Amino acid sequence: MNKIAFIFPGQGAQYIGMGKDLYQNIPQAAEIFDKADRVLGFGLKEIIFEGPQEKLSETEITQPAILTVSTAILGQLTKHGIMPHIAAGLSLGEYTALIAADAMKFEDAVALVMKRGRYMQQAVPLNTGTMAAIIGLDKERVEECCRQASDMGVVEAANYNCSCQVAISGEIKAVSKAVEIAKEMGARRAMMLPVSAPFHCSLLRPVEQQLKEELDKIDIKDAAIPVIANVTAKEEKDSRHIKQNLITQVSNPVLWEESVRRMVELGVGTFVEIGPGKTLTSFVRKINKEVNVLNIENLETLQNALIKLEGIKCYS
Repeated sequence: MNKIAFIFPGQGAQYIGMGKDLYQNIPQAAEIFDKADRVLGFGLKEIIFEGPQEKLSETEITQPAILTVSTAILGQLTKHGIMPHIAAGLSLGEYTALIAADAMKFEDAVALVMKRGRYMQQAVPLNTGTMAAIIGLDKERVEECCRQASDMGVVEAANYNCSCQVAISGEIKAVSKAVEIAKEMGARRAMMLPVSAPFHCSLLRPVEQQLKEELDKIDIKDAAIPVIANVTAKEEKDSRHIKQNLITQVSNPVLWEESVRRMVELGVGTFVEIGPGKTLTSFVRKINKEVNVLNIENLETLQNALIKLEGIKCYS
């Protein structure tokens, strides 16, 4: 178990100021932020660094923002010869994983995920869809909560994050009812999430065709390293399958726990979370306590990780 996996966070990890110290201190990282501004045609980095929070939290801003920060950090690892054996990302993070695997260019990805965010928000009118996190119930009981609440509308399991946490998604009334049922079943916590759309559920199926049309416009290559797909929890390198997985991912559950377990089966002993926050690091620790985990989100954690990863690289 001496392989290194790079893992990339998805929406919800964002915060004002993320990546700012990298921009100010590392010219190559700054170039990624500047390139995002040029590609998108507006000052994304100003929103990332200064806010306001409401703007950064808009789905079509959040997605390119997180991808940009993660890619800026990724470039510093590859510059120092730290290369992954395998990559994966949670939802949006799968796009950054594909950049890490040389299957997709940053310029294409940053424009694509902004459109992806816009399409996801447009698919469901504001104040009609939401998500919730259920903590302390296994996936079977969470699925039962959704079944019991389905008389109120669409509610489905959306993110199988780890054995004790599943996110659900759907129409507000149905999600709210599922939360109450989960509490009655003995969930340790069951709470609505501050999101503006019901990600990874059937309500977003109309986005699939829109996303397919955008994906058809860009060059997706075979991946240089395996990328674990959210929808299958299996490794993939073939460009045709990668594209289809990205299309399907929008309206289907993210199999994150299975993805981590698959990477461990493939020999991964070190997981490096690249991007804002420590959410994936926390999930990995809950899934497998024997692997090494690192997170890199700013200059300090980058410098610390480079020292540790140089040591790991020597023995891999």
